[in-house]
Amino acid sequence: MLAFVTELWAFMRARKKFWLLPIMIMMVLFGALIVLAKGSAVAPFIYTLF
Repeated sequence: MLAFVTELWAFMRARKKFWLLPIMIMMVLFGALIVLAKGSAVAPFIYTLF
């Protein structure tokens, strides 16, 4: 996983694609939100946000 992140960072730095960073961060945050909402007691509260 660390190799993927380093390679992605090297790609963004070499190609000057820094606008991809906020998109990747939001994708990771939404993924974590989905994982947390899957089977926890917090799920009903997360579903009311959307």
